[in-house]
Amino acid sequence: MSRPWVFDYDTENCTIGAALAIVGEKWTFLVLREAFNGVRRFDDIRRRICAPRQILSDRLARLVADGLLRKVPYREPGQRSRSEYRLTEKGLALFPLIVALLEWGNTYAVSPDGPVVELQHRDCGAPVHLELRCAEDHLVDSPRQITPVPGPGARLIA
Repeated sequence: MSRPWVFDYDTENCTIGAALAIVGEKWTFLVLREAFNGVRRFDDIRRRICAPRQILSDRLARLVADGLLRKVPYREPGQRSRSEYRLTEKGLALFPLIVALLEWGNTYAVSPDGPVVELQHRDCGAPVHLELRCAEDHLVDSPRQITPVPGPGARLIA
């Protein structure tokens, strides 16, 4: 068996590592889950994910700084001004990742009672699932049908 090509390339600029540096932590994913479900206010998010106040504050600030969420001011009558947190285009682009985690969890980490959430297409009510397709629109239903190749940012190890 020949040696995989990846051994000849540096992983320092790996985009998976870069993505995980932004979102690769439990509280971040839970905040994103709530944002995708339309939960926008600090106290509501905190109540739903049971995060300590400082951790949630830090995660929200980081998601805003990284451009995944944006702050939108609101004010309840008689109260001080506060902010809601809404997904940006960059944040919305993470939806397939959230769906992949949901599908994996619904298959491999589900309680005996079944999934808590299932996704339906709003227009027709059919179940929604994630699938991979190549640029020629062929369904790719197994990782064994995919071959990783060096991209333009790949750097040979010196």
